[in-house]
Amino acid sequence: MADEALTWLLDSDPSIRWQVLRDLTEDDERTVTTERSRVAHEGWGARLLDLQAADGGWGEGVYSPKWTSTTYTLLLLRHFGPDPADERVADALTLVRDRVVMGGESRPFFSYATETCVTGMVLALGSYFRIDVEALPQPGQLLDRQREDGGWNCHVASKRSSFHTTISALEGLLEYERATGGDTTIEEARAKAHEYLLTRRLMYSERTGELVNPRWLLMSFPPRWHYDVLRALDYLRDAGVERDPRCDEAVDVIVSKRREDGRWPLQNRHAGREHFVMEEGPGKPSRWNTLRASRVLGWYRGRDLATG
Repeated sequence: MADEALTWLLDSDPSIRWQVLRDLTEDDERTVTTERSRVAHEGWGARLLDLQAADGGWGEGVYSPKWTSTTYTLLLLRHFGPDPADERVADALTLVRDRVVMGGESRPFFSYATETCVTGMVLALGSYFRIDVEALPQPGQLLDRQREDGGWNCHVASKRSSFHTTISALEGLLEYERATGGDTTIEEARAKAHEYLLTRRLMYSERTGELVNPRWLLMSFPPRWHYDVLRALDYLRDAGVERDPRCDEAVDVIVSKRREDGRWPLQNRHAGREHFVMEEGPGKPSRWNTLRASRVLGWYRGRDLATG
């Protein structure tokens, strides 16, 4: 990518900087690890950890209020990417494990396995932060609830799968595979779900062929529970899925958002409470979206084409 845009990305919070070093400049492992070690102790990661209450939670609730509750705070922390083995991170997550309940007074947070979208979130969190991974109940529930079309839907009565729920389930299952080594059953479930997304070219109704939701074309961060094409592409990149022409239109959408200075904007901020503001508002250049879009293009088009 352009030198000026890369310099701008590196002049940022450790949570962005370490991912730039890993995904864009491909620095050596020692450099990446050193930068990553700062996430829990400086900048946004440290600020989130500082806000944890004595009861183990954040934001006066477990799932609500959005977006300051324990669930959404941990999802944001996962985006920052601190080392789960860092003592400060491990201590914080131990408090969550031991003191936070969700879905019942006696049900520990990481045992939650009810509403499918939230189940995927909790699986991603438990797997990423390495909380009793082998005992997590969510994988079995997700496998049982996968639909014939390959996707998932938190609305049990609906006959169709949901993009929102499917991306949540996929992210959870991918983190679980990484934490445990995975197995063929989960690999097959994810592959089937990939086809659900790819058959619909990441944004179209299979039934009507129309764009499901124009807001999915907007570049948001954090994504919260919402689906959008950048989130889907970044997941496919992260999962190591091979380039597929059914992604071409979605990739073109991302390319079309790039500004002349090589940066991408924040186009949408999901309404709700925030612990603190990381970036300027919609229309302003976004380091998070520039990082994510750049690595998606590097995966899909190759590094030389990604800069053009």
